[in-house]
Amino acid sequence: MRINPPLVALAIGAFGIGVTEFSPMGMLPSIAADLGVSIPAAGLLVSAYALGVLLGAPLMTLTTGRIPRRYLLIGLMAIFTLGNLMSALATDYYTLLTARVVTSLNHGAFFGVGSIVAASVVAPDKRAGAVAAMFMGLTLATIGGVPLAAWFGEVFGWRTAFWGITGLGVLAMLALWFALPNVPLPKSDGVLAEIRVLGRGPVLAALALTVVGSSAMFTVFTYIAPILSSETHASTAFITAMLVLYGVGLTLGNMWGGKAADRSVDRTLIVSLSALILVLLAFTVLMRWPLPAAVAILIWGIASFAIVPPLQMRVMEAAKDAPNLASAVNIGAFNLGNAIGAALGGAVIKVGLGYPAISLAGAAMAGLGLLMVLGFAWRSRAVAAAVA
Repeated sequence: MRINPPLVALAIGAFGIGVTEFSPMGMLPSIAADLGVSIPAAGLLVSAYALGVLLGAPLMTLTTGRIPRRYLLIGLMAIFTLGNLMSALATDYYTLLTARVVTSLNHGAFFGVGSIVAASVVAPDKRAGAVAAMFMGLTLATIGGVPLAAWFGEVFGWRTAFWGITGLGVLAMLALWFALPNVPLPKSDGVLAEIRVLGRGPVLAALALTVVGSSAMFTVFTYIAPILSSETHASTAFITAMLVLYGVGLTLGNMWGGKAADRSVDRTLIVSLSALILVLLAFTVLMRWPLPAAVAILIWGIASFAIVPPLQMRVMEAAKDAPNLASAVNIGAFNLGNAIGAALGGAVIKVGLGYPAISLAGAAMAGLGLLMVLGFAWRSRAVAAAVA
């Protein structure tokens, strides 16, 4: 796909959102020490953001349905910029907590509306690839933006990192202003119609698949640092390198998943989830040695994010006559899956099954996702045959 200015602008916004979502994880010790709170309390800053995404996705989408898409996306990035400015200026824990919630309110609606806009500025047979191009900003944030923000936070103080992200928000607003066309408002019969579409069986099934697929990814990724430290006996530098390598895998998976989903959504999901199952099963053994672990982490990253474009396209197709709310809620479903995966991995640790068992739990979630895809595909064929 040739360079497409609207997609580049959307990717810049996605990059900023990715940096602000994940960078606090690497700055928790310094934030906790500076504000005089415990590490678990500082960890609530991450939880508050996730909760804000879950609540903000439907709220922002339903209340902004009549705003032109170009101005809505710029406005959402303005909320992002405001939230990060509040974080940079925060002088106490509760002010920062509030700032994180404000920042999160744009997340679901930006990716939800942005996905629809991205799909509308390319040919019909390139729609999944366009969605993947926007999400490329998110994956690139894990490679460069998040480590850079963590470094700035460590060397110059965590507020400096938020000042930098605030500047990134201004850049994204300018890019959206100059690059986005005046996309027509999508056809919609109003808020009630959006809610009714969200309650359809195929839409709910697609959202459930997103939750399960995201859970499979985050069951293990949430605990990758202690896994590598304990099982691989890795140094801090090696763990950082593996996080970057995982980000490279996410980027490659996003590129392949977008192109493959334009040919077949179901086949892309089946291949990706099958690969995810195999690599997580292998990782239970390969995590003991650095080089095999690195290869597994790269393949795991590719398989993990290859499912994202087809999952987003599945929801958009299932709700195509009123896609705004469903598309945004699907982003919330990703975050719900993140929370479920983290809780599942934590439960495995608490019952004393050991770190390799976390990888088995992730493989089991991927297996559940594969069964769901196969079941949905079989049902679609049966319905098509009955109609014919």
